Amino acid sequence: MSGPESSRPRAGAAGIALASCPADIVELAALRERTGELEQIAAGQNVTLPLPGGILADSASLALCVRPDRWLVMAPPAGPGASATHWQEAAGARAAIVDLSSALGAFLLKGHAANEMLARACRLDLAAGAFPVGRAAATIMVQVPAILARLTPGMLLLTPATTAQHLREWLVEASRPFGLAQLPDTTVSELCGESST
Repeated sequence: MSGPESSRPRAGAAGIALASCPADIVELAALRERTGELEQIAAGQNVTLPLPGGILADSASLALCVRPDRWLVMAPPAGPGASATHWQEAAGARAAIVDLSSALGAFLLKGHAANEMLARACRLDLAAGAFPVGRAAATIMVQVPAILARLTPGMLLLTPATTAQHLREWLVEASRPFGLAQLPDTTVSELCGESST
C-alpha cells in the first residue's frame, strides 16, 4: 500500500507504552534570599537542583524545576511523610517543604509515536530540538494542568491527583491509533537512567 495510509502506525504495533510511577514527591521552595543555601543543602543530600526548565537525576532521585526558586524532588516511595520530614529537617527555616506525594499523579509515556500523540493536546513544541532530554515545563493538557519532562526513557507527566484519572483515560484513548502497551508500574530509579544533560 502507498500513500498516507502506509505511513500510519498500525494499531497493535505498540507505538506507545504507558506506565504509572509511584513516588514520593516533595516540593522545595526557597525562602527569600535563601536559594543558594537550599542548593547547598540539596547537594549535601546528593541532589543537584536544576535551573528553571530543567530536570536532573542521580541514581536514586530526580529533581525538576518549572518555577523560579521551587523544585520538585521525586524519590522512591518511603513511609508516609518520610521524605518531606527528611527534607524539612535538612532545610530548617531556609525553605518551605510540601509533601505532594498524594497530590500528584506520575506517568511515563514512551515510544516512537508518543510525541505525535502528545502534540494533539499539548501547547508545547515537543520536537527534539525544542524540548530535548533534560527539559521540563508546565502546561495545560486536555484542559488540566500538567508538567512534562523529557527523560532518556521517555516523557514524564505529572498532574494533580484529582485529574490524574482523566489524563490517564485520555492518554489511553488517544494512543489507540498508534498501538498502546500498558506497562506495569515503573520506578523512580528506572526514570533516572541517564536523564540528566
